[in-house]
Parts: sequence; structure tokens; C-alpha cells
Amino acid sequence: MTIPNFITLVRIILTPVFVIYLINDHLTSALIVFVVCTASDGVDGMVARLFNQKSKLGAYLDPLADKLLLVTAFVLLAAMGHLPTWLTVAVIARDVTILLGVVVIHLNKLDLHIHPSVLSKINTCFQFITVTAVLSKGFLSLPPSLYLYFYYATALFTIASGLHYIQYGLKIMSSNSTGRNGG
Repeated sequence: MTIPNFITLVRIILTPVFVIYLINDHLTSALIVFVVCTASDGVDGMVARLFNQKSKLGAYLDPLADKLLLVTAFVLLAAMGHLPTWLTVAVIARDVTILLGVVVIHLNKLDLHIHPSVLSKINTCFQFITVTAVLSKGFLSLPPSLYLYFYYATALFTIASGLHYIQYGLKIMSSNSTGRNGG
């Protein structure tokens, strides 16, 4: 097992710990675990690049670990009244749409090479920042308008990156159907 994959697995294992702290309303402890997971997301990628330890397993595990942590955080924080539900719905709808697109492409036996776009990386960054800001409310007093900025910016990048992946999926589907029909 590579070091980056180990770091990613630790992030996956820490997600239930994050959930327990959050459910028990220990927001500071949940914040610490969340920040550790967020930092480890950057560290595993850096280690993979620096030490040439990129792997196929890591290419699947890393985004799954991100989605597990972020979707869990958005759902629980919305259920607890700390995040707007509309934002959580947007985050989940994007991920479900992408997953369904991947399934459709796979079922049609089309070649799919997913590489996170810059827009998707910005989206993930805003999602991490938004959750961190919300978890920090207990001891970091930010103006309410700043939270709204985080919500709207996160929604904008979530929707934009979702549309980008839809466009990419449609391009794969149309180019492949054109190739099958002879032109």
C-alpha cells in the first residue's frame, strides 16, 4: 500500500469520528477532525506527486474519501440547522448526477477518463472552506454576510462544476454514438 493511499484510508476512517463529534454537538472536536481530513487531502496528493506514488486505487479512493466526508458534513450540518438545506441539496444533486452519468457511460461500454477539472477542484475547496467556517462559528465570529458569501460561492461552483461534467458526459456520449453510426 502506498503512503498516499494509507493517508486516504485514514481520512475515510476519521469520517465516522467526525460524525460522532458532530452528532454529540462537539463542534470544536468535529472541526479539528475535519481540518485534519482536509489537510490530509492535500498531503496525500502532494506525496503521490513528489514520490511518484500515484495509483489506480488512489485515483478512486481520494475522491470517494472527499465525497464521503463532504456529503456527510453537509447533510448533518443542514439537519442540525447550521447550513441551508438548499445548499446541501445542490451539493448532493451534483454528486448524484455525476455518479449517474458515470453509470450510464459505463453501461454503454464507453471509454471514460475522469480527471478532476480546475472548476471541480475549486468547488471542492469552497465546500471545505464553507464547512470549516460553519464549524468555526463557536469561536470565530465572522459577519453573517460572509457566511452568505460562502454559501452562494459554494453553490455557484457546485452548479458550474456539475454542468461542466454533464457537458463532458454528453460529449462522450455524442462522439461515441457518432462513431458507431459511421459519421
